[in-house]
Amino acid sequence: MRERLSQIKPSATLKISALAKELARQGKPVVNMSAGEPDFRTPQHIVESAVKALHEGKHFYTPTKGIPELLEAIAEKVNKENEIPAKPENVIVTAGAKYAIFLAMQALLDEGDEVILLDPAWVSYEANVIMANAKPIWVKHDDSFEDAPIEEYITSKTKMIVINTPNNPTGVVYPKSFLKKVADLAQDHDFYVLSDEIYEKIIYEGRHYSIASFDGMFERTITINGFSKAYSMTGWRLGYAVASEEIIKAMNKIQSHSISHPTSFVQYAGVTALKGDQSCVCEMVKAFRRRRDRIIEGLNELEIDYVYPKGAFYVFMNVGDGTRFAERFLEEEYVAVTPGEAFGSYRDYVRISYATSDGNIDEFLRRLTRFMEKF
Repeated sequence: MRERLSQIKPSATLKISALAKELARQGKPVVNMSAGEPDFRTPQHIVESAVKALHEGKHFYTPTKGIPELLEAIAEKVNKENEIPAKPENVIVTAGAKYAIFLAMQALLDEGDEVILLDPAWVSYEANVIMANAKPIWVKHDDSFEDAPIEEYITSKTKMIVINTPNNPTGVVYPKSFLKKVADLAQDHDFYVLSDEIYEKIIYEGRHYSIASFDGMFERTITINGFSKAYSMTGWRLGYAVASEEIIKAMNKIQSHSISHPTSFVQYAGVTALKGDQSCVCEMVKAFRRRRDRIIEGLNELEIDYVYPKGAFYVFMNVGDGTRFAERFLEEEYVAVTPGEAFGSYRDYVRISYATSDGNIDEFLRRLTRFMEKF
């Protein structure tokens, strides 16, 4: 285990966000464009349901895989919205989507297994593969960032591929044609698909497709989702996975011996989030779209190349030397962005998060304009 841990780098996104917060605490005029969390408060009706649950004494142990009401609500949601034929038996509730990914990889991967990661990818996929004693195999996207030559990297050891749509860090929404290719390869070569769909509701152009809804894919797909992004519930730590009953049982066995179950009253808030008024989600997405458009307008004026984002709340921007850019931008202008190398091999890029106020975005563009004159 010690050798495996030595291969894992600390989360670059959390590290930079923490540094930005520390500089702000010291009184520096920091503009934090690195944090991958919505800046909105959790909708009031969700907060009130958690408080109500506490007042009603719902603070005791719950079933390991989640309270029945939430399992049913999730199954109903994925049937209706994602066309995934799930029952409550196909669902496990977890302490955040990240922990659902951890459980899935611990349950399914063995030493020597290979897991395909699409470069660039969210920072924690590789770490979770390594913690499961498996081997990450990086496959670079093509220039569109909507496709990748996966078929060239499949071997007899390929056990899983991880896909993330809408994508972090690029903001790309994978087209149906690419997902169909992944599905065909998974069935032809008998490997699992871990589909991280945490940003599914934050889409501006295109349509979200759940690969588990494709013919023959339900039994070999682990769909990961949660409440952090769509409902601005990052600190609540509430996520879930949908998969075959066999896979869910294996994940539940690990959960029962690790965290026991997600926090009790938080699960009741999750029920309210899924079954309550959804206008709060629409309003947040509307704000994200406005912010995206403002940043794109500014980058176009500065003639900076970027991956066009159709979803999530990130822009992946080509600045020539991402690490040097990020370091100097923070030192000289007190603006925090995440170097592209945190997500794979894209060292020329940085990731900008527009999950921040309109005022911060305007200030970011002012400082960026000034900084680019000397970078």
